[in-house]
Amino acid sequence: MNTPDDNQPQTQERLIGDLRLVIENAEELLKNTDHYTSVLYQNARAKLAMALNAANEELERFEDAQLTRMMEATRLANERFADYSGEARILRAFH
Repeated sequence: MNTPDDNQPQTQERLIGDLRLVIENAEELLKNTDHYTSVLYQNARAKLAMALNAANEELERFEDAQLTRMMEATRLANERFADYSGEARILRAFH
C-alpha cells in the first residue's frame, strides 16, 4: 500500500520539473514581448520578471534540499552496508 511518504520523492521530482518548465516558458514570454512598449505591457512584464525571480529562487531551494536528501540517504546506506571503500560506495550508488 502506498502512503504519501512513498510517493514524496516522485512528487518532488515532478514539482521541480514542472517549475523548471514554467520558468522556461516565462523566460521565453519575457524575451518575446520585450518589443512591446506600452505601459500595460511593461507593468505586466515587470510583474512577471519579479515572479520569475522568485520562482528561480524557489527552484534553487528545492534542488538544494533534494541534493541534501540524496547525500544523506547515500551516507546512511554506506554506513548501513559498511561501504568504506570508494569502489563500494560507487557500486551501491548505481544499484
